[in-house]
Amino acid sequence: MIEPGSLLRSLTERTVARNFQSRVIHEIGAGVISGHFPIGSTLPNDAALMDEFGVSRTVLREALKTLEAKGLLEARPKVGTKVAKKSRWNLYDPQVLAWHLTAPPDREFLTGLGEVRRSLEPLGAAHAASRRSAEQVRLMRYWIQQMEMSLDQASNFCVADFELHRIIAEASRNPFIRGLNGVIELSHAFAYLKPVNQPQDADLLPFLSLHRDLVVAIERAHEDEAQEAMLNVIAFEQIL
Repeated sequence: MIEPGSLLRSLTERTVARNFQSRVIHEIGAGVISGHFPIGSTLPNDAALMDEFGVSRTVLREALKTLEAKGLLEARPKVGTKVAKKSRWNLYDPQVLAWHLTAPPDREFLTGLGEVRRSLEPLGAAHAASRRSAEQVRLMRYWIQQMEMSLDQASNFCVADFELHRIIAEASRNPFIRGLNGVIELSHAFAYLKPVNQPQDADLLPFLSLHRDLVVAIERAHEDEAQEAMLNVIAFEQIL
């Protein structure tokens, strides 16, 4: 299971695949998203893939099963393993989302990403204003402080920003809004870290101010203000 924030931390800390199976999953999964393995094409046979990745048949088959579960591949008797249509891809899977960072820009995908956030995150902020706990408010203020300390370090600011959004989603007490964590995390990666390791030169102070307004509205239980503040945050993020 992938922990929330692992995508952003992997981009900033240069983590590597933990084992052979995860490497195969990553290489083939990213290859599907980038178009290296085109939709509808058949993957090389097991022997060729085992040779390419230097893994056993067991490791390869488990990796392919994982990618099938993510909707990227489909095994067909007497045909082989084919790349599935985009409509079958699980776009709420954190890894599937993360692999889009290595792919050529997809305007439809990015537009959809923004639309989902604008539709659900403001609602989550409104719910958080009426449902948050004192501990969650404390954590929100902590991540605001971390953002303030990272105004000259876009990657650290990005991680703190995401953690703030994650706490707000938790405070909404809505499991479907909490399920947006992968979408929110990828949006932050696109805004701050793509191209990877080339942080944006944008002035982050206005963005910090918008987040402060958001947390104040949630702390004061002002649902309408929290909803509007979240919309302002998302709009500003998309111009970074």
